[in-house]
Amino acid sequence: GGPRPLPGQEVSVKVLGALEDGGLVERDPRLIFVPGHGDVVQALELGVPTMQPGEVSFFLAAFPYAYGRPGSREPDVPPEAPLLFEVTLLEVRDGPDPQPLPPAVRLRLGSQRRERGNFHFARGDFAAALRSYRLSLRALDGPITAPPAPEEEEELREQRVKCLNNCAAAELKLGRAEEALEACEAALRICPDNGRALLRRGQLLAEQGRDAEAALVLRRALELDPASKVIHTELSRLAKRRSPPSNT
Repeated sequence: GGPRPLPGQEVSVKVLGALEDGGLVERDPRLIFVPGHGDVVQALELGVPTMQPGEVSFFLAAFPYAYGRPGSREPDVPPEAPLLFEVTLLEVRDGPDPQPLPPAVRLRLGSQRRERGNFHFARGDFAAALRSYRLSLRALDGPITAPPAPEEEEELREQRVKCLNNCAAAELKLGRAEEALEACEAALRICPDNGRALLRRGQLLAEQGRDAEAALVLRRALELDPASKVIHTELSRLAKRRSPPSNT
Protein backbone atom coordinates (compact mmCIF):
# COMPACT_ATOMS: atom_id res chain seq x y z
CA GLY A 1 0.00 0.00 0.00
CA GLY A 2 0.99 3.63 -0.43
CA PRO A 3 2.15 5.73 -3.39
CA ARG A 4 4.77 4.56 -5.84
CA PRO A 5 8.19 6.31 -5.78
CA LEU A 6 8.29 9.68 -7.51
CA PRO A 7 11.30 10.99 -9.46
CA GLY A 8 14.04 12.08 -7.06
CA GLN A 9 12.74 10.08 -4.12
CA GLU A 10 14.92 7.57 -2.30
CA VAL A 11 13.87 3.95 -1.85
CA SER A 12 14.90 1.12 0.48
CA VAL A 13 14.52 -2.40 -0.91
CA LYS A 14 15.34 -5.94 0.07
CA VAL A 15 16.97 -7.68 -2.90
CA LEU A 16 17.83 -11.26 -3.80
CA GLY A 17 19.45 -11.94 -7.17
CA ALA A 18 19.90 -15.42 -8.67
CA LEU A 19 21.35 -16.93 -11.84
CA GLU A 20 19.38 -19.25 -14.11
CA ASP A 21 20.82 -22.29 -12.31
CA GLY A 22 19.50 -20.97 -9.00
CA GLY A 23 22.85 -19.79 -7.69
CA LEU A 24 22.41 -16.76 -5.43
CA VAL A 25 24.70 -13.89 -6.42
CA GLU A 26 23.11 -10.97 -4.58
CA ARG A 27 21.62 -10.64 -1.13
CA ASP A 28 21.01 -7.20 0.36
CA PRO A 29 18.53 -6.83 3.22
CA ARG A 30 18.35 -3.04 2.81
CA LEU A 31 19.62 -1.52 -0.43
CA ILE A 32 19.09 2.25 -0.56
CA PHE A 33 19.19 4.21 -3.82
CA VAL A 34 17.51 6.95 -5.84
CA PRO A 35 16.01 5.55 -9.07
CA GLY A 36 17.49 7.28 -12.08
CA HIS A 37 20.87 7.99 -10.49
CA GLY A 38 22.58 4.94 -11.98
CA ASP A 39 23.51 3.46 -8.60
CA VAL A 40 22.01 0.03 -9.34
CA VAL A 41 21.41 -2.22 -12.34
CA GLN A 42 18.75 -1.12 -14.82
CA ALA A 43 16.32 -3.86 -13.82
CA LEU A 44 16.00 -2.21 -10.40
CA GLU A 45 16.14 1.32 -11.80
CA LEU A 46 13.16 0.59 -14.04
CA GLY A 47 11.28 -1.92 -11.91
CA VAL A 48 11.21 -0.44 -8.43
CA PRO A 49 9.36 2.79 -9.45
CA THR A 50 6.42 0.57 -10.54
CA MET A 51 6.07 -0.87 -7.01
CA GLN A 52 4.21 0.19 -3.87
CA PRO A 53 5.63 -0.03 -0.33
CA GLY A 54 5.32 -3.57 1.02
CA GLU A 55 5.00 -5.10 -2.46
CA VAL A 56 7.17 -8.08 -3.46
CA SER A 57 8.05 -8.32 -7.15
CA PHE A 58 10.08 -10.63 -9.36
CA PHE A 59 12.05 -9.15 -12.26
CA LEU A 60 13.61 -11.42 -14.86
CA ALA A 61 16.37 -9.29 -16.34
CA ALA A 62 18.12 -9.99 -19.64
CA PHE A 63 21.85 -9.26 -19.39
CA PRO A 64 21.67 -5.66 -20.75
CA TYR A 65 19.44 -4.84 -17.76
CA ALA A 66 21.62 -6.72 -15.26
CA TYR A 67 25.44 -6.73 -15.39
CA GLY A 68 25.81 -6.41 -19.13
CA ARG A 69 27.95 -8.27 -21.60
CA PRO A 70 31.09 -8.47 -19.39
CA GLY A 71 29.29 -9.66 -16.23
CA SER A 72 30.80 -8.75 -12.88
CA ARG A 73 33.46 -9.85 -10.42
CA GLU A 74 31.63 -8.54 -7.36
CA PRO A 75 29.02 -9.90 -7.27
CA ASP A 76 30.25 -12.92 -9.23
CA VAL A 77 28.10 -12.80 -12.37
CA PRO A 78 29.21 -14.54 -15.61
CA PRO A 79 29.25 -12.66 -18.93
CA GLU A 80 25.87 -12.12 -20.62
CA ALA A 81 24.03 -13.66 -17.66
CA PRO A 82 20.32 -13.02 -17.15
CA LEU A 83 19.27 -12.63 -13.52
CA LEU A 84 16.09 -13.16 -11.54
CA PHE A 85 15.58 -10.52 -8.85
CA GLU A 86 13.19 -10.83 -5.93
CA VAL A 87 12.58 -7.30 -4.66
CA THR A 88 10.63 -6.07 -1.63
CA LEU A 89 9.99 -2.34 -1.50
CA LEU A 90 10.48 -1.44 2.17
CA GLU A 91 10.27 2.35 2.22
CA VAL A 92 9.92 5.47 0.05
CA ARG A 93 11.10 8.87 1.28
CA ASP A 94 12.29 12.20 -0.08
CA GLY A 95 15.70 12.08 -1.71
CA PRO A 96 18.72 13.31 0.22
CA ASP A 97 20.13 15.85 -2.24
CA PRO A 98 17.99 18.94 -1.44
CA GLN A 99 17.85 18.27 2.30
CA PRO A 100 20.32 19.69 4.84
CA LEU A 101 22.42 16.72 5.99
CA PRO A 102 25.33 16.27 8.39
CA PRO A 103 28.75 16.54 6.71
CA ALA A 104 29.45 12.86 7.44
CA VAL A 105 26.35 11.84 5.47
CA ARG A 106 27.35 14.12 2.58
CA LEU A 107 30.76 12.43 2.54
CA ARG A 108 29.19 8.97 2.52
CA LEU A 109 26.83 9.85 -0.36
CA GLY A 110 29.65 11.42 -2.35
CA SER A 111 31.91 8.41 -1.88
CA GLN A 112 29.19 5.93 -2.85
CA ARG A 113 28.37 7.77 -6.06
CA ARG A 114 32.03 8.22 -7.00
CA GLU A 115 32.64 4.49 -6.50
CA ARG A 116 29.64 3.75 -8.70
CA GLY A 117 31.18 6.02 -11.32
CA ASN A 118 34.42 4.05 -11.08
CA PHE A 119 32.39 0.86 -11.63
CA HIS A 120 30.87 2.28 -14.83
CA PHE A 121 34.26 3.64 -15.98
CA ALA A 122 35.95 0.25 -15.58
CA ARG A 123 33.21 -1.31 -17.72
CA GLY A 124 33.66 1.29 -20.47
CA ASP A 125 30.32 3.06 -19.89
CA PHE A 126 31.83 6.54 -19.72
CA ALA A 127 28.54 8.44 -20.01
CA ALA A 128 27.16 6.58 -16.97
CA ALA A 129 30.43 7.15 -15.14
CA LEU A 130 30.25 10.88 -15.80
CA ARG A 131 26.66 10.99 -14.56
CA SER A 132 27.69 9.28 -11.31
CA TYR A 133 30.65 11.61 -10.80
CA ARG A 134 28.40 14.65 -11.27
CA LEU A 135 25.89 13.21 -8.80
CA SER A 136 28.77 12.72 -6.36
CA LEU A 137 29.70 16.38 -6.70
CA ARG A 138 26.07 17.35 -6.14
CA ALA A 139 26.02 15.32 -2.93
CA LEU A 140 29.27 16.83 -1.69
CA ASP A 141 28.07 20.37 -2.42
CA GLY A 142 24.60 19.92 -0.93
CA PRO A 143 23.29 21.81 2.12
CA ILE A 144 24.62 20.73 5.52
CA THR A 145 23.10 20.90 8.98
CA ALA A 146 26.24 22.23 10.68
CA PRO A 147 29.68 23.50 9.70
CA PRO A 148 32.04 20.57 9.04
CA ALA A 149 34.87 19.82 11.43
CA PRO A 150 38.36 20.59 10.04
CA GLU A 151 38.99 16.95 9.08
CA GLU A 152 35.56 16.74 7.39
CA GLU A 153 36.24 19.97 5.48
CA GLU A 154 39.53 18.53 4.25
CA GLU A 155 37.87 15.27 3.19
CA LEU A 156 35.10 17.14 1.37
CA ARG A 157 37.76 19.09 -0.51
CA GLU A 158 39.72 15.94 -1.39
CA GLN A 159 36.61 14.13 -2.61
CA ARG A 160 35.61 17.08 -4.81
CA VAL A 161 39.06 17.09 -6.42
CA LYS A 162 38.92 13.32 -7.01
CA CYS A 163 35.50 13.64 -8.63
CA LEU A 164 36.58 16.50 -10.88
CA ASN A 165 39.65 14.56 -11.99
CA ASN A 166 37.43 11.57 -12.72
CA CYS A 167 35.04 13.83 -14.65
CA ALA A 168 37.97 15.00 -16.77
CA ALA A 169 38.98 11.41 -17.52
CA ALA A 170 35.41 10.48 -18.51
CA GLU A 171 35.04 13.61 -20.68
CA LEU A 172 38.23 12.67 -22.52
CA LYS A 173 36.94 9.16 -23.15
CA LEU A 174 33.81 10.75 -24.61
CA GLY A 175 35.96 12.95 -26.89
CA ARG A 176 35.15 16.23 -25.13
CA ALA A 177 38.54 17.85 -24.55
CA GLU A 178 37.19 21.32 -23.72
CA GLU A 179 34.93 19.94 -20.98
CA ALA A 180 37.84 17.87 -19.66
CA LEU A 181 39.98 21.00 -19.45
CA GLU A 182 37.21 22.81 -17.54
CA ALA A 183 37.06 19.93 -15.03
CA CYS A 184 40.84 20.08 -14.54
CA GLU A 185 40.72 23.81 -13.95
CA ALA A 186 37.87 23.40 -11.44
CA ALA A 187 39.97 20.83 -9.57
CA LEU A 188 42.94 23.22 -9.53
CA ARG A 189 40.82 26.05 -8.15
CA ILE A 190 40.22 23.81 -5.13
CA CYS A 191 43.74 22.38 -4.93
CA PRO A 192 46.28 24.33 -7.05
CA ASP A 193 48.99 21.72 -6.45
CA ASN A 194 47.06 18.63 -7.47
CA GLY A 195 49.52 16.74 -9.63
CA ARG A 196 46.99 14.73 -11.58
CA ALA A 197 45.02 17.82 -12.61
CA LEU A 198 48.20 19.73 -13.46
CA LEU A 199 49.48 16.96 -15.72
CA ARG A 200 46.21 16.52 -17.57
CA ARG A 201 45.74 20.28 -17.94
CA GLY A 202 49.24 20.60 -19.36
CA GLN A 203 48.56 17.81 -21.84
CA LEU A 204 45.27 19.35 -22.94
CA LEU A 205 46.80 22.80 -23.36
CA ALA A 206 49.57 21.28 -25.48
CA GLU A 207 46.97 19.54 -27.66
CA GLN A 208 45.35 22.96 -28.24
CA GLY A 209 48.69 24.42 -29.32
CA ARG A 210 48.99 26.60 -26.21
CA ASP A 211 52.58 25.50 -25.71
CA ALA A 212 53.80 28.31 -23.45
CA GLU A 213 50.92 27.79 -21.00
CA ALA A 214 51.36 24.02 -21.18
CA ALA A 215 55.07 24.28 -20.38
CA LEU A 216 54.39 26.41 -17.28
CA VAL A 217 51.79 23.96 -15.99
CA LEU A 218 53.95 20.91 -16.67
CA ARG A 219 56.99 22.47 -14.98
CA ARG A 220 54.86 23.05 -11.88
CA ALA A 221 53.74 19.42 -12.03
CA LEU A 222 57.39 18.36 -12.31
CA GLU A 223 58.30 20.36 -9.20
CA LEU A 224 55.74 18.31 -7.30
CA ASP A 225 56.82 14.99 -8.84
CA PRO A 226 60.42 15.25 -10.12
CA ALA A 227 60.64 11.51 -10.87
CA SER A 228 57.62 11.39 -13.21
CA LYS A 229 58.66 9.98 -16.57
CA VAL A 230 55.35 11.06 -18.10
CA ILE A 231 55.94 14.72 -17.24
CA HIS A 232 59.55 14.60 -18.50
CA THR A 233 58.31 13.09 -21.78
CA GLU A 234 55.63 15.77 -22.20
CA LEU A 235 58.13 18.56 -21.55
CA SER A 236 60.64 17.04 -23.98
CA ARG A 237 57.98 16.83 -26.66
CA LEU A 238 57.06 20.47 -26.09
CA ALA A 239 60.71 21.57 -26.19
CA LYS A 240 61.25 19.84 -29.54
CA ARG A 241 58.13 21.43 -30.96
CA ARG A 242 59.11 24.90 -29.79
CA SER A 243 62.79 24.76 -30.79
CA PRO A 244 63.69 26.47 -34.12
CA PRO A 245 64.54 24.19 -37.07
CA SER A 246 68.21 23.57 -37.77
CA ASN A 247 69.85 25.41 -40.71
CA THR A 248 72.06 22.44 -41.57
